[in-house]
Amino acid sequence: MKSGKAPSTIDEYIADQPVEHRGRLEKIRETIHKAAPKAQEVISYSMPAFKQNGVLVYFALFKNHIGFFPTGSGVAAFEKELKDYKTSKGSIQFPHDKKLPIALITKITKFRAKEDEQKMLSKKSKIKK
Repeated sequence: MKSGKAPSTIDEYIADQPVEHRGRLEKIRETIHKAAPKAQEVISYSMPAFKQNGVLVYFALFKNHIGFFPTGSGVAAFEKELKDYKTSKGSIQFPHDKKLPIALITKITKFRAKEDEQKMLSKKSKIKK
């Protein structure tokens, strides 16, 4: 963080990053918006995040990659498609020297949005019983 203070919006987060990475960050942001139009932008753990009922995905800039955090279920559900990327339990690394996999980011975000909706419906049905 160049400014030294934690961002309160995704606009602030992106503006605080090196200019050569801002376009990629904006592209991820735009892709998530299209895939989950009901989701709201928030900052969580000092990272950009998109939330419906719960947080769907986070993303953040690192020295050699952009981290995309669709939780453990989002990584596990797309294990085969993610074989070319470094992953951990809940994160994926998109190296700066490779094109962003927009279609894959879209699929993962839609999956997380649907999962979030189902979780909320399940909670509501339990409350009614």
